[in-house]
Amino acid sequence: MQDPLKPGAPKPVGAAVRIPKAAAPALAPGAPAATVRLNKRMAELGLCSRREADDWIARGWVRVNGAPAVMGQPVAVDARIEVDRQAEQQQRLQVTILINKPVGYVSGQAEDGHEPAVALVQPQNRWRECNSRMRWGHEQLRGLAPAGRLDIDSIGLLVLTQDGRIARQLIGEDSEIEKEYLVRVSYGPETVNVQSVFPPEKLALLNHGLSLDGQALRPAKVSWQNPEQLRFVLKEGKKRQIRRMCEQVGLFVTGLKRVRIGRVNLGHLPVGQWRYLAPHERF
Repeated sequence: MQDPLKPGAPKPVGAAVRIPKAAAPALAPGAPAATVRLNKRMAELGLCSRREADDWIARGWVRVNGAPAVMGQPVAVDARIEVDRQAEQQQRLQVTILINKPVGYVSGQAEDGHEPAVALVQPQNRWRECNSRMRWGHEQLRGLAPAGRLDIDSIGLLVLTQDGRIARQLIGEDSEIEKEYLVRVSYGPETVNVQSVFPPEKLALLNHGLSLDGQALRPAKVSWQNPEQLRFVLKEGKKRQIRRMCEQVGLFVTGLKRVRIGRVNLGHLPVGQWRYLAPHERF
């Protein structure tokens, strides 16, 4: 099925999204049809975020089975949802920015006197090798929010986006997107060739078997990148997760850098600089 909001798709006044019959759960004869709130259903379909859905409904840009949608409306999972092409045009103006966050900047709102990473999104900090044709404008800062956290004392890839679909993909409850980190560690007094003295059974615990805040952590992929540095690949992002995981096995983190989110790599993006997510890039 072609995505009606994908660039290059036909542009009727309303772009119909039809859900395959297989998507609807089987119901016993005579049982009432299962329903879900319209904004949630639109988010499940990848059309937009719930917040965007509510905005589009308020603007009269959404129809359900041919009738104008109402805020908070329950819909059947096989309902025909149509979105006006003005919503598509609005989405095309939304930006997603990749920044190599330096130490000392927070991911979200300013706190304790520390500036947020979004403060670096200025023309003078745009990476000169960014080949996007998009021109920077102050309107791109409105609603630009981090899709995931990166600690104040960590560096590396941080995603800032206006697009609720991308935010949901990266930090939604059902997200399966991998995040990769390079983590420099010490073990007791050992700061050189830590790998040689770190017990293999503790490395196994980092991969699976630890808990944080009373909840078991999902399996991770943790291996030695070099004798002083570990490579972590996670599918979750609890607060200071890697540092707290390391503490539980006696490691002390001396440096942490995120180098990949999904299929998007930090690459050679310099610290403190940013670039636009390219049209061909997908997380």
